[in-house]
Amino acid sequence: MDPGNEIDQEMKAMIEIDTGTEELLCRIQDRVGVITLNKPHKKNALGDILTPALRRTVVTLEEDDRVGCVMITGAGDAFCSGGDVSGMGGGGSRSEKPSQPVKSKKDLIAELTHKQVTLTLRIHELAKVTIAALPGAAAGAGLSIALACDLRVASSKAFVTTAFRNIGLSGDYGGSWFLPRLIGLAKAKELYYTADRVDAEEGARLGIFNKVFPEDTFREDALAYAARIANGPTNALGRMKINLNRGINQSLRESLVLEAQHLIGSAGNNESKEAISAFMEKRMPEFHKG
Repeated sequence: MDPGNEIDQEMKAMIEIDTGTEELLCRIQDRVGVITLNKPHKKNALGDILTPALRRTVVTLEEDDRVGCVMITGAGDAFCSGGDVSGMGGGGSRSEKPSQPVKSKKDLIAELTHKQVTLTLRIHELAKVTIAALPGAAAGAGLSIALACDLRVASSKAFVTTAFRNIGLSGDYGGSWFLPRLIGLAKAKELYYTADRVDAEEGARLGIFNKVFPEDTFREDALAYAARIANGPTNALGRMKINLNRGINQSLRESLVLEAQHLIGSAGNNESKEAISAFMEKRMPEFHKG
């Protein structure tokens, strides 16, 4: 085989996306938009550079037709440790910027609400399937981001913890909404009140993790898992996501109407035609040719 062709194939297989910062990396590989939180020295803690870049990049991948699903992961041995605790507390930052006016409680609530809506709510409602791939710990708001995703896969050494009680905070970024719907209210309360660590095996048993992969092959296995979804019928999967997200909070009658709208909307399009042709010809469908 011509070495040049091998290089061309590799370039086609991986497309780098500029996020505007080294704290967040992004690439498209096998139709998977892979977002990597890249602050391993701080366990990929959120911050004033990384978090806005994450917000922008999620939307960029949603709008990119080359992307079938979005996978969020972390560099090094962690997913995300949540907010950077070194920047919390208020006293130090206030003395460093004495000229900056003190915000009212109302303004602080509005600001945090906007940050949450434009991150975890946006991920939850993204038009494409989202997957959190945990090579290691997810804590606090980092856990909330993982919970906002449709699916979660974990390395065998990963663990999660709500963590908020350890710093005397009640929690944010939607964890108190996502977690009870995933594992039940009583268990979610326990994990919030105790901040106990839940390892990969227990997380899979509870339903937090959809898959647990060996530590040595985690990144390859996670990408293969995501690629299977990314190369499926993207539009149909997006409609499924809306059906399921809304279905948990609405009546059966409302869900039946929504399902009817989406099924009729997807019938006869190119994805459906290809799937039916493949079924009749006894072959695997190719939803994204070329």
